[in-house]
Amino acid sequence: MNPFFKGVIVTVIHVCLVGTLGGKLLYDRATLPRVWVKAAPFDPNLPIRGRYVSLQVFVEPHGIDQAQTGSQWRGSRSVVLRVENEHLLAEAKPEKTVSYRSSDLHLRSVQLGEKNSAVLNKPVAFFIPEHVPDPSRRLPGEQLWVEVTVPKKGPPRPIRLGVKKENGPVVPLDLK
Repeated sequence: MNPFFKGVIVTVIHVCLVGTLGGKLLYDRATLPRVWVKAAPFDPNLPIRGRYVSLQVFVEPHGIDQAQTGSQWRGSRSVVLRVENEHLLAEAKPEKTVSYRSSDLHLRSVQLGEKNSAVLNKPVAFFIPEHVPDPSRRLPGEQLWVEVTVPKKGPPRPIRLGVKKENGPVVPLDLK
């Protein structure tokens, strides 16, 4: 077999690998629950290059003890995510032993005005085109929201960004 055909075979294998990953993500997007959640920009420290917005995702703790005066929730329990009534809920993972694993999702307490809120410990990255201005910079009275799919394991996967003004609906941003 000559080198040209070997190169074609390697190229076909790479295209198939990338295609199956893309197909899996499209399948997940079509079958997994989707929800709009409030997000806050987060200054990333990632080694990857490119234009992206790193977002902290707000969740509603469900069945988890209230936050202590620290940045972690009582017991540092791992959480699982689920969608209920258009809200992203974080529930304590049903485990017999409460051990901290850095690979799991955990909650972090943040103070927004006088309200104590919860965000996931792992921010999500939303990649944006080069010519689009930074969508995380919002005017006063506007909130940044992100539509995510919620897999059975791991952090939510961002689909698109939107803006919510006061008590109005979330309006998706056109980032093309």
